[in-house]
Amino acid sequence: MLVFISLWLSNYIVSCVDNALTLHNLFMAMNKRKLKTQTEAKANKSKRCLAPDEGFKDEDSLEDHPFSTSSLGDIGVIESITLKNFMCHQNLGPFQFGPNVNFIVGNNGSGKSAILTALIVGLGGKATMTNRGVSLKGFVKNGEGHADVTVKLRNRGMDAYKGDVYGDCIIVEQRITSDGCRLCKIKNKSGQIISNKKEELMSILDHFNIQVDNPVSILNQEMSKQFLHSKSEADKYKFFMKATLLEQMRRDYIHIKQTEEVTRDQVERQEECLKDLRQDYMLKKERYESLASLDEMTKTLEGLQRKMAWCLVREKECQIEQLKEQIEKEVDGKFEEKLLLCQSKVTQAMNKVNDIQKKLEKVREEDRSLAGEYQRLKEELKAKSKEQKGQEVVYFRAENKLKQLEKEQCLLSERIHKIRHNESQNKEVERVKRLKKMGALKKLLEKHETQAAELNQELKDKQQALFKGREEFDKLSMEEKNIKVALEAKLKRKNQLLASRSNRLRIFGERMPELIESINKAHAQGRFTHKPLGPIGACISVKDPGLTVAVESCLRGFMKTFCCDNYRDEKVLEELMAPHFQRSSRPQIIVCRFTEKVYNVQGRGVNHPDFPSVLDTITCTSPVITNCLIDMRGIECILIIKDTAVARRVMMHNRPPRNCREAFTAEGDQVYTNRSYAPDKNVLIKYLGGDPEAEIRLVESEVENHRAQLSRFQLHLNSVKQDIQAMEDKMNSVIITCKKNQASVNQVKASISELENIEESQVEDISTLEEDAQEIQQKIDLERQNVEKTKTELDKQQEGLTDVDQKFQNVRNKIEQLTDDTDQLKEEQVKGEAECSKLDQTLKILEKKARTHEENIQSIRNELTAKEEEIQEFIEKAKKICPERQSADRSTKSLDTEITRLRQKITAQEQSHGDKEKVIRDYAEAHENYRSKSNQLRDLKKFIDCLDNIMTDRQARYKTLRRSLSVRCKLYFNNFLIKLQCCGSMKFDHNNETLSISVKPPGQENDTVSDMRSLSGGERSFSTVCFILSLWEITESPFRCLDEFDVYMDMHNRRISLDLLLELSERQHLRQFVFITPQTTCNLPKSDHIKIHQLEDPERGGIQEEEASHRR
Repeated sequence: MLVFISLWLSNYIVSCVDNALTLHNLFMAMNKRKLKTQTEAKANKSKRCLAPDEGFKDEDSLEDHPFSTSSLGDIGVIESITLKNFMCHQNLGPFQFGPNVNFIVGNNGSGKSAILTALIVGLGGKATMTNRGVSLKGFVKNGEGHADVTVKLRNRGMDAYKGDVYGDCIIVEQRITSDGCRLCKIKNKSGQIISNKKEELMSILDHFNIQVDNPVSILNQEMSKQFLHSKSEADKYKFFMKATLLEQMRRDYIHIKQTEEVTRDQVERQEECLKDLRQDYMLKKERYESLASLDEMTKTLEGLQRKMAWCLVREKECQIEQLKEQIEKEVDGKFEEKLLLCQSKVTQAMNKVNDIQKKLEKVREEDRSLAGEYQRLKEELKAKSKEQKGQEVVYFRAENKLKQLEKEQCLLSERIHKIRHNESQNKEVERVKRLKKMGALKKLLEKHETQAAELNQELKDKQQALFKGREEFDKLSMEEKNIKVALEAKLKRKNQLLASRSNRLRIFGERMPELIESINKAHAQGRFTHKPLGPIGACISVKDPGLTVAVESCLRGFMKTFCCDNYRDEKVLEELMAPHFQRSSRPQIIVCRFTEKVYNVQGRGVNHPDFPSVLDTITCTSPVITNCLIDMRGIECILIIKDTAVARRVMMHNRPPRNCREAFTAEGDQVYTNRSYAPDKNVLIKYLGGDPEAEIRLVESEVENHRAQLSRFQLHLNSVKQDIQAMEDKMNSVIITCKKNQASVNQVKASISELENIEESQVEDISTLEEDAQEIQQKIDLERQNVEKTKTELDKQQEGLTDVDQKFQNVRNKIEQLTDDTDQLKEEQVKGEAECSKLDQTLKILEKKARTHEENIQSIRNELTAKEEEIQEFIEKAKKICPERQSADRSTKSLDTEITRLRQKITAQEQSHGDKEKVIRDYAEAHENYRSKSNQLRDLKKFIDCLDNIMTDRQARYKTLRRSLSVRCKLYFNNFLIKLQCCGSMKFDHNNETLSISVKPPGQENDTVSDMRSLSGGERSFSTVCFILSLWEITESPFRCLDEFDVYMDMHNRRISLDLLLELSERQHLRQFVFITPQTTCNLPKSDHIKIHQLEDPERGGIQEEEASHRR
C-alpha cells in the first residue's frame, strides 16, 4: 500500500512540475505576443514602445520585438497576391504591392473586397473572419473544382525567417476545393515546396507579427459597419482590447492563475501523502536495525549442521553392518534340496503319463481297424435292407394285381348273368316320348337364355356404376388423406411456432434444443475437434427484411444443416442425433474444413451495380457458415432481384451478368438464363425471422380451414360409401338371379344331352364277354405263380439280412468296449497330466524363489557396495563441513528437529523483517525516495511562491500598460478630431469594461448631444478613421488594410481623411498600407511611396454572380 502511495505521490509531483512548466511556457508565449507601442517621437521616425514590465528579472523580462527597427519594411510586407477561380473571378492579379501606400480602386464587383478576403484566407484565416461566408467552399467560383490564392511575403534583412531556407520572399499558396477542404503549400523564392503544415504558417505569421484576425491589421467593410452602428459601449471596449492584444494577455493571466491554484491544491494534498512515506521510511529503518539478532541463530544453525553431517555418517555405518549380517543369514542350501526333490517327482509323473499315452495309442489303433469293418458292414446292411424292401414291394404288387384280376372276373360273371335274364323292351314308344320331352326342354332353354342375356346386361350396367362409385370413393379417400396429411403438417408447424416462443431453435425441429444441448456437453467433454455449427438457419440473418423470402427460397434445403470440421466429428454428431431424430428426418451434415476467414470470391462472384448477391444480403455468425454456403450453394453467384419482370429481363432477355448462374425474386421465383420456376403458392417465411405471432394466427386459420374441408369430405365420403353399398346389394341380387338362371340352363342342357345320348342300345354280345372272362382267368393263374416266386425270393433275402445284422451288432459291441477303455485311459491321462502340471508349477515356483533368493542376496550385496560408496561420499561431505569427526551424542531425528526449528525461526524473522539484503536495499530506497520527494515538494512550493509574486507584479504592470495605451489612444483620437475642427472625447472605464466615444461637429461645441449616432454618415466614417488611426499609432503590424473607409464621407471629410492617412504613412514609411475605395484617386499627390491599382469594370453577369456568392 505504501509503495502504491509512493508511486501516486511521484506521479502527482511530476504533474505539478508539468503544470509549472506550462506556466513558464505561457509566460514565454506572452512575451512573444506582448504589445509594441510607438513612442511619441518625431513624425518621420517610428519606434517600438517597450512593455512597462521590461527589466523584470532574467526569466520574466519581455523579449525584444521579433525584428529590429532597422529591419522594418524588410519582413512581413505583402509583395504580391494572385487569385484564380476565387469568388466570381476567374483570374485576378497578380497585384504587385508597393512597400508603403497602396490604393485599390474600382467599381462595385470589380474584385476590391475579393482581394482583401483572399488575403485573409491566403494567410490561414477562417471563412467567418472575412464576414463574406461561413464555409470556404463558398469562395470557389461556380462550375469550378477549386480556387487558388497565392500570397508573396517579403523576407529580407537580419530578422528574416529562415533566410537560408526561404530566401528573400516566402510564397504561401492556398487551394480551396469545392467541398470546403484547404491545401496549403509554403514555397521559397525559387518556388520549391518547403512545407505544407499549418504549424509552419503560424510560425511565419508569429515571426512577422501578422495577426489576421486583428481588425487593426485588416479592417473589412462589415467590421467597420458593425463598429459604426454598434450601440454597446462594451463592444467598443472589446474592440480596443482585441486590437491592442490586451484581451489575449488578460486571458493568459487568468489561465496562469487557475493553473497555479490547481498546482497549489495538488501540493497540499501531496504533503499529506508524504507523511505516509515518512512512516514507511521509519518502519523500514526499524527493520534494518533489528537484523543483528539473526547472526547468533545462524551460528547455532551452522554448529548443528556440522553435528548432523557426522551423525549421518554414523547411521550409514550401522546400516552397512546390518547388511553384512543379513547376507550371512541368507546364504544356506535349503532351496537346493527342495528343488532336487521336486525335480524327481516331476520325472516320475512324466513317465507315468507316457505309459498311459502308449496304451491309449494302442486302443486307438484297434478302434481305427474296427471302424473300417464297422463301416463296411453298415453299408452292406443298408444295401441288404434296401433289397429286401424292394422285394417286399414287388411281392405286394403281385398280390394286389392278383386280387384285382379276381375282382374283375367276379364282376364280369355277374354282368353276363344279368344280360341273360333281361327282357326285351318296346324301344319305339320310348323314342317318341324322348323327342316330345326334348322339344319342351329346348323351348324352356331358349326362355332361360333370353333371361340370362337381360340379366348379364343389367349386371354389366351395375358393375360400371359400381366401378365409377368406387373410383369416386378412392379419389375422395385420397383427397381426405391429403387433407389429413396437410392438417397434421399444419398442426406440427403450429406446435413448432408455439414452442419457438420460448426457444427459437424449435422452429428447426421439436428436438433441436435438446440436440444443441447434447452437442455442447459433448464439446465440453472433448469429443469434438471443433464444435459443430448449426443449424445454418439459426446462424444467418438477412440485412434487408424485404428479401427474406428470396433468401429462404434459395437456402431452404440448408436451413437445418450442420457443419463439421472432419469425418470423426461427423460420426460423433450422428451418434448424438440418433436419440433425437429418426434416420429419415435427421438434419444434413456437411463436412468442411473450419477456417477463420471468408473465401476471397472477388474474381468468381457476381458484382452487379443494382442488385446484391445472396452473399451480400446475409450476415453469418461464423466464416465457416459463409464458406459452407459458398461451396455447397454458390451464394456468391446468385442475385436477389425484387421484381419478377426485372429478374426475367436481366437473366433471359439481356446478356446475364458475369458469373451469375441464377436469381431469386422477392416472391420466391427462381429465374435461370433459359427458364424460370414459380412457387406453387405464396412462400411463407419459416426460418429467417418474420412475425411468429402472425404466422401462428395464419397457421391456426389454415388449420380451421383444413378441418372444415375435412369434415365436408367425410360427409361426402360417407354418402358415396352408402351409395356403393346399395349398388353392391343390388348387384349381388342380380348375380344370385343370374346364377339361378344359369343353373336352370345347365340343368335343361344336361337333360337334353342325356335324352340325346340315349340311343337304341345294341344287343350286347355275350360271347365276347365270355372270351374276356377266359382271358382274365388265364391272367389270374399266371399271377398266382408270380406271387409264389416273389415270396420265395423274399424269404431268401430276409435270411441274408439277418446274418449281416448279426455281424454288424458284434462289431458295434467291440467298438463300444474299446470306447469305454479309451475313456478310462483318458481319465487316467488327465489325472497324470494334472499331477505333472501341478508338480511342474511347484518346480517353477521353487526355481523362481531360488532366483529371487539369489537376486535378493545379490541386491543386498549391491546395496552394501552402494552404501560403502555412499558412506565415503558422506565422510567427504562431512569433512568439508567439519574436518574433525564429531561425537554423535544425539540422534539425527533430534538434530533435524532442532535444525528445522531454528530454520523456521530464522525464516519467521526474515519474513517479518524480510531478506537481509532486501531489507537494506528497501531501507536505502525508502530513505532516498522520502528525501527526493521532500526536496521536490519544497522546491515546488518555492516555485509557486515565486510565481505568485511574479503574477502580482505582472498584474500591476498589465494595468499600467492598459492605462498607458488608453491615454495614448485618447490623445491621438483628440488630435485627429481637431484636424476636423471637431471636439470629442474618449472615456475608458476599465472596471466596467466600457468605452464611450463622444463627438461634437463644428458649431455644436456647446450642445449636450454627444452620441456618434447623431452625426452624419460621413462624419461617423471620419470618426471611425480617427479611431483606427489612433489604434495604428499605438500598435504595430507589417501592413494595415482598410476597406472602403470613405464610402459614407463627403468630399471634404474624405480629403481630410486621406490627408491623415497619407501623413501617417509618411511617418511610418517602413510600414505597408492598403486602402480600398470605390471613389476616384485623381486628387492624390504625386509620390513614389503611393501606388494605385485600378481594377477593370466587371461584366454584369460577374456582378450578379458575386451578389449570389455574397448571399450564399
